[in-house]
Amino acid sequence: MRTTKIEWTESTWNPTRGCTKISSGCEHCYAERIAKRLQSMGNGKYINGFALALHPEVLNEPYSWRNPRSVFVNSMSDLFHEKIPFDYIQKVFKVMNENRRHTFQILTKRSNVLFEFSKYLNWTKNIWMGVTVESQQFAYRIDELRRTEAFVKFLSLEPLISSVKIASFTEIDWVIVGGESGPGARPMLKEWVIDLKNQCQSHNVPFFFKQWGGVNKKKSGRLLEGRIWDEMPIRKHNQKHFLFQHN
Repeated sequence: MRTTKIEWTESTWNPTRGCTKISSGCEHCYAERIAKRLQSMGNGKYINGFALALHPEVLNEPYSWRNPRSVFVNSMSDLFHEKIPFDYIQKVFKVMNENRRHTFQILTKRSNVLFEFSKYLNWTKNIWMGVTVESQQFAYRIDELRRTEAFVKFLSLEPLISSVKIASFTEIDWVIVGGESGPGARPMLKEWVIDLKNQCQSHNVPFFFKQWGGVNKKKSGRLLEGRIWDEMPIRKHNQKHFLFQHN
């Protein structure tokens, strides 16, 4: 487990590392940049750079975390990558099932694999499942997420590279929006962000604005319409009832 600067979570846990590009949102992958940097520094876990690798030696780490926390699972990979064996995914889920004091947050662009495997996985209420939708072209991932058994379903529209109309908010509990950052970052238009914020508000869905991004994301900041948007779903009494949490 590592603490993280990712605004919508507290820590990361990577039982796999590495990935392959699957859509336009992957073009300037932040995880790939980090992996290559760590490889050049001689980090043994990245000896093969961003090549996909399983790390069973970290599977048991959550058992040792005493204090409840939110955990982004596979910040450096995609748990539903087509080359990850299903029995390994089951092992990851077993760990999450047995550590219910923590909230595990998973993101994938491979919504087809997620949907295929969903009915064979144990979706305890502490597992939040999300899909990345970087443009309208990939909005179909929302429908495949909606058809899973996950207790909390969320969307990450980052890097947002076009406007996105969410056809239905049924079963969608949270929306995160962010611009691309780093070298070659593609622009995100303000009207795209405001439109998504308005869509969320009209359906009473928590809206989280992560960043404007750009080459210097710190300079660009996180303010939207003069404020920080840190709305999040909060599990209450293990039932599907949400309150809004603000910074």
